[in-house]
Amino acid sequence: MMKKNVALVAGGFTGEAVVSLRSAAQVEESLSKAPYQVYKIILEKDKWYYQAADGTVTFVDKNDFSIHVNGEKITFDCAFIIIHGEPGEDGKLQGYFDLIGLPYTSCDTTTSAITMNKAYSKAIVRDVDELFTAQSIQLFGMDEYNQDRIKAKLKLPLFIKPNNGGSSIGMSKVNDWADLDEAVKKAFAEGSEVLIEEFVSGREFTVGIYKEKGEIKVLPITEIKTQKEFFDFEAKYTDGITEEITPAEIDVSVKDRVSRIVSKAYQKLNCKGMVRIDFILESKQQDFYFIEINTIPGQSANSIIPQQVRATGQSMQDFYSLLIEEALAK
Repeated sequence: MMKKNVALVAGGFTGEAVVSLRSAAQVEESLSKAPYQVYKIILEKDKWYYQAADGTVTFVDKNDFSIHVNGEKITFDCAFIIIHGEPGEDGKLQGYFDLIGLPYTSCDTTTSAITMNKAYSKAIVRDVDELFTAQSIQLFGMDEYNQDRIKAKLKLPLFIKPNNGGSSIGMSKVNDWADLDEAVKKAFAEGSEVLIEEFVSGREFTVGIYKEKGEIKVLPITEIKTQKEFFDFEAKYTDGITEEITPAEIDVSVKDRVSRIVSKAYQKLNCKGMVRIDFILESKQQDFYFIEINTIPGQSANSIIPQQVRATGQSMQDFYSLLIEEALAK
C-alpha cells in the first residue's frame, strides 16, 4: 500500500516558532513508524521550505504546496498543522489550504480566526449551559482606555491580556489601580486589542477535546498549580515553576460536568481536530469559568495534551494517526 504524504507544518511568524518546532519534533518522532510519509515543512515569513536529512533545502511551491525531492514532485494528502500563533492558529493557513483543496488536522478558517480572539470566543460560548465567564471590557486601541470607566464596571484584582494573541505574552495581574496603566500598555505592545477581566478565585484546569469518527471525545483533565501568581508564558515554558497534575484529583461528578460543558463548547465553536480548553472551578460554588480555547495545543514531550493522551493508555502514534484519518475523512 502506498504511504500517504503528510506535511507536518511548523515554525510560524511569531516568537512561539521555537515552541512549534519542539512540538513538531514530538509529532514527527511519534509518526515515524506510522503508515505515512512525513515531511516537516518549516514556515518563516520570507521562506517556506523542507530540509532533508542530508541538509538539502527545498522550497515550497506555494501554487499547490508541493516540493521537489530527488527530482520527484511531492504533493500532500494531508497537512498536520503544529504552528502556534500566526499563520497556523489564526485561520490564515487554513484559508490557504481550503483554496488549494488540502485537508488539514485543525479547526477551520472561521473557527481558528474567532478563537484567536479571546473576547469573541467568550461571547459565543456564554450561553452554553453551566458555563460562566468573568466580567470584562475589551479595548480596541489605547485611545479607548479610560480608567474611570473600568473602575465603574470591574473590581480588582484584574487580568490584563492581549485579546488576539495565541500565548500568554503581555499578560499581567493587577491588584492595585496604580498598576493598571502600565499593564494596559504592556498588553497593547503585543497586539491591537486588549482584554481586561475580573479575577476569578479558584483552581485552574485544562482539558483536551477531539473528534473520533464524528464523536466528541474528552481527555483526562489536568490541574495547573504554579508558583507564580498566574499561569503566564514563563510559567508555561520554564521547568520547575508549574506542577501539572494529570489526571486531576476531582470528584467524578465534577469530571462529568466538565466533560459535558467542554463538549458543548467544542460543538458551539464548530471545532475540529484537537483543541484544549482552559478553565477555572470557582472556589465557593465550584462554577465552571471559561478562560480560553487553544486550537493548536503544544505537543512537545512534556506538553499537556501528550500527558492527557498517555493517561488514557493510548500511544501518541495512534492519537496523531487518528487526527490525520479524521482530517482525510472530511
